[in-house]
Amino acid sequence: MERPAWAPRGIDISVPSVSRMYDYYLGGSHNFEVDREAARKAMEFMPGLPKIMQANRAFMRRAVRFAVGEGITQFLDVGSGIPTFGNVHEVAQAADPEARVVYVDHDPVAVAHSEAVLTGNERAGVVAADLRKPQEILGGAAVERLIDLNRPVALLLVAILHFVEDADDPYEAVAELRDALAPGSLLVLTHASYEGIPLPTQRAAGTVDVYKDIRNPLIMRSREEIARFFEGYDMVEPGLVPMPHWRPETAPEDEDPYAFSGFAGVGRTA
Repeated sequence: MERPAWAPRGIDISVPSVSRMYDYYLGGSHNFEVDREAARKAMEFMPGLPKIMQANRAFMRRAVRFAVGEGITQFLDVGSGIPTFGNVHEVAQAADPEARVVYVDHDPVAVAHSEAVLTGNERAGVVAADLRKPQEILGGAAVERLIDLNRPVALLLVAILHFVEDADDPYEAVAELRDALAPGSLLVLTHASYEGIPLPTQRAAGTVDVYKDIRNPLIMRSREEIARFFEGYDMVEPGLVPMPHWRPETAPEDEDPYAFSGFAGVGRTA
């Protein structure tokens, strides 16, 4: 397989990547045939996966604009993936040119692309780190340069926690990041769940098996289990809801049924 110029040296382009599969679902061009093959296999069981990803992105943009409207101008996007149109820094800086954004990902392709996209943007940066190691995130050079932890921060965990197994204690990681943030900070979160998927659970489980086969288990948590990530936060109205129901800008009834898969919410620290 020929290595494209945009693929960093040292990555194994014969193994599917969750970030590049997500890029494929969104219609991006930074993915390999191995990613497309895995994504198409997942879509055999759950054909609405691209609609779910689009709903994630739409919620993220609404939540970023909400945060700016609340006076928050610092954004820490963990598990940010490969930059696509309408990314956090574009939305935040369109709403407030002073907004500062740091992307965090452990995928070398996502990090390399973020660095390329952010060239010349003095108010945005990227950290190569893993959600499971919060201190690596908080100690990242871009975080230290751009984020003042004594002021409120919007912490984005969009479509990332369902890739962290219980054995890696995602609740502790989220709590550790929460405790590092100033009062008035926001947690912006989406998470996959069997609840809301317009398919029998047994069929949707076929997609979960595809991710298990590529050694990136997809952990489908219940609404109650997802709500636990917001411990220490006060939920912002309308609470933890299907993505199209969170402060919609268009009529939710016009959305594709798959858009209601999983949950989204925003919480604020006291």
